[in-house]
Amino acid sequence: MNEKRQLLIETALALFYQNGINSVGINEVLKVSGVAKKTLYSHFDSKEALILAALEHRHEIFTAWLASKLDGISNNYDLVEKLFHALNSWFIGSEPTLGSFRGCFFINSSAEFSDQNSDISLYCHKHKQEVKNLIGQKMNKEDSLFLDALCIMKEGAITTAYMSGDYDVTDQCIKILNAKMVE
Repeated sequence: MNEKRQLLIETALALFYQNGINSVGINEVLKVSGVAKKTLYSHFDSKEALILAALEHRHEIFTAWLASKLDGISNNYDLVEKLFHALNSWFIGSEPTLGSFRGCFFINSSAEFSDQNSDISLYCHKHKQEVKNLIGQKMNKEDSLFLDALCIMKEGAITTAYMSGDYDVTDQCIKILNAKMVE
């Protein structure tokens, strides 16, 4: 990938994640990256194209991180433990790959766009589906209801941690899900 294009994507992602997409203008991305406006528009025909590239980059980072955290799982109890311990580690700032915790970039981005059929909202939905599929592949047996519960709790934990600062929500999720598996 072109070095300047990658710099623009990484700068935009950092700024969008930290401040929100609608709070960051193209001029700020240019200033922070040190890239000329002409160069930006030679790679991206609009701010939306840059947003989509930033979403794709974050998707690649997040799914690779999650796959590595869920490696070596032998059963659903292990899946629950590893998933929520990984999330907690992210929340408390111990995952340099993901950077400082500012909630879910995809939830935050989707919330900034009211049109659920926009390319941005559709990409955010695609990300969530691919993460769900990744988690589902780690289950020791197919159970769509359990997978739904796991993913809903994951989303709830991320949102709760961001909104309230209660990072121990992951422990509650583990207890609840493990109790349900015993029943």
